[in-house]
Amino acid sequence: MKGEIGEFLDYLAYEKNVSVNTVTAYRDDIESLVSFLTADYFNLSREALDLTTVDHLAIRAWLAHLARRKLARSSIARHLSALRSFFRFLVREGILPANPARGVATPKKEKYLPTVLQPSDVALLLEQPDIETPLGMRDRAWLELLYASGIRVSELVGIDLDDIDLRQRLLKVRGKGSKERIVPFGRQAAGAIQAWMKARLGLLTPDSDEEALLLNHRGGRITARSIRRGLARYVRGAALAAGVSPHTLRHSFATHLLNAGADLRSIQELLGHVSLSTTQKYTHLADWQLIEVYKKSHPRA
Repeated sequence: MKGEIGEFLDYLAYEKNVSVNTVTAYRDDIESLVSFLTADYFNLSREALDLTTVDHLAIRAWLAHLARRKLARSSIARHLSALRSFFRFLVREGILPANPARGVATPKKEKYLPTVLQPSDVALLLEQPDIETPLGMRDRAWLELLYASGIRVSELVGIDLDDIDLRQRLLKVRGKGSKERIVPFGRQAAGAIQAWMKARLGLLTPDSDEEALLLNHRGGRITARSIRRGLARYVRGAALAAGVSPHTLRHSFATHLLNAGADLRSIQELLGHVSLSTTQKYTHLADWQLIEVYKKSHPRA
């Protein structure tokens, strides 16, 4: 079993060229199934687990186990998707005759409206870093860039110096599946980045060849965790509602564009969504906002 999982993860990394985070997520999801089958369902050792005995009933039992653990339906659906890919790989390699997860229904995902900041709240948040310090200049730069471009935090921390064109205000972004796209950003973000570029030199050692745009205090590439931690600090400083994350700025970017008249297909391209259906949740948000305006404004609402 360990060998089959390892081969599948290598296939994802080297043939499908998926990100390290995706490989890790697939590994964790498959290990979750293995732990359930050995400890709870078949009650045997990992070495004794025979993949040919895993059928759709075992997989449904595992999904029920995940539901009892209060996992969101979206998380359960992701677990099942990872498992389908794993078994499909095993069928292709001739290890299994059929995919036992193929006929298992995917749980319907919860419908929700993404959290969106008002433009005035975004402006307040962007003013929080102390731009009299190098790290404050850095934080203003990444805050401005997150809102100006709508990129994911994983994309933000992966930006190198060669990926950014300040003259044309264009950014090359590596998204999910290592897919590249070009994203524009505005003058204010460009100004914040230029100020940071000057301060950035002070964090580098004389022999450093670090190419990352955003650095930590030791002169290395900043992490997504540091971005989230810094954002949480600035959210508290701006007295905004709890739960604002880097993804909130991404949602705000898309919603503000849509409200200003941008078409959905353009927003899809900017966000790097493969499917337009993923982008369409912002139209639902706009509909909800229209309803709220109607309720507050119409005399007979």
